[in-house]
Amino acid sequence: MNKPTTMPKRKGTLLGTVKAVLWGFMGLRRNADYQNDIAKLNPLHLIAVGLTMGILFVLALILLVNWVAG
Repeated sequence: MNKPTTMPKRKGTLLGTVKAVLWGFMGLRRNADYQNDIAKLNPLHLIAVGLTMGILFVLALILLVNWVAG
C-alpha cells in the first residue's frame, strides 16, 4: 500500500514574500528566482500580501489624486 504523501513545509519569510510580490507588480523577475519562490513561499501568504499591497497601492493613488486636485 502506498503511503499518502504530505506537502513539505515551506519556510518562506514575510520579507521574502513581500519582495516576491513587489517584483511581481513590476513584472521583472529572473526565472531562477521565480523557481526559488515557488519552492519556498506559501501560496496563501502570497495571495494575502498581494491583496494587501494592491489595496494599499490603490489607496495611495486615491490620496495622491485628492492631494493634487485639492
